[in-house]
Amino acid sequence: MATTALRTAAARRPGVAAARVRHTAGRVLAALARSVAIFVPVFLVATFVTFSLRSMSGLSPARIQLGEDATPEAIHRVEAQWGLDKPFLVQYWDWFSGVLHGKLGTSWSNGADISTLIGLGLGVSLSIATFALLIGVTAGFLLGTVAALRRTTWIDRAITGFVTLISVMPAFVVGIVLVAVFAVGLHLFPSAGYVPADQGFGPWLAHITLPAVALSFDVVADVARQLRGSLVAAYRENYVTGALVRGLSPRRIFFGHVLRNGLGPALATLGLKFPALVGASVVTEWIFGLQGFGRFANDAAQAGDVPAVQGVLVVSIALVVSFNLIVNLVLARVTPASQRGV
Repeated sequence: MATTALRTAAARRPGVAAARVRHTAGRVLAALARSVAIFVPVFLVATFVTFSLRSMSGLSPARIQLGEDATPEAIHRVEAQWGLDKPFLVQYWDWFSGVLHGKLGTSWSNGADISTLIGLGLGVSLSIATFALLIGVTAGFLLGTVAALRRTTWIDRAITGFVTLISVMPAFVVGIVLVAVFAVGLHLFPSAGYVPADQGFGPWLAHITLPAVALSFDVVADVARQLRGSLVAAYRENYVTGALVRGLSPRRIFFGHVLRNGLGPALATLGLKFPALVGASVVTEWIFGLQGFGRFANDAAQAGDVPAVQGVLVVSIALVVSFNLIVNLVLARVTPASQRGV
């Protein structure tokens, strides 16, 4: 009889595993559907507001190309060439159709394709932002976890003090110190410039390390604080007490219960961190002599190049929407609390 029971249990295991896979896939698909239902209207509204900036700004390509002394006839002729004499909604639809096909328009300043210009700068900024995010998540995860496991001890207080200190240090100050110490003083890294990854992984990594470290401090602080707080709160839950009563090991309790339930706030923090790293790196790019996405956005705004600014905003919106979608899917898969809508 015992042999029959064992055979029955073994036969049920593949079915249970398949059911779990189907349940997980359904949960992820449901989270994807909810996220898309939210983000698509957000993207549409955001692009409409973005396009409306030209009308609200009062800027015109004729003013940039012809100067302030241009005649009304010359201004009308140039605006007609750019399609600005059409009704607003027609202009918006033409522009939005181009956006859906990856065409962000033409620069008023130099007539170059904005998609190409943004692509060149975005490659630099994405490289730095991705590495900064990796550094920030790794260091923040380690610091937050150690602080939670050693809560109320001197280690917890030391980590909390360190995280508080680096959270108030501006990236440009950190960047200047890093250049002075590691580039000028120790000659370990280049002080400026950028080398694409296809020209060598080593030079590419060397050129993005210092900018990425300078940008990662804020991520380290936020991830460590959020993770530490959520892990400490998870240890106080009843399911942890129940696991201790059942005799589960501390390691199993941490990885199986505490960590999965405590990851939510830290992961949610990353939803806005990555796009912010890409867009807010203009000062760091100036310090390290990089022509990235943030610097391109700054130059376009100062030149009054409205199509370029609109392209920057659209790409920023797409980054925010896409990264938050990824974070929501990870939350649906990893954290049980998100499955309950917490």
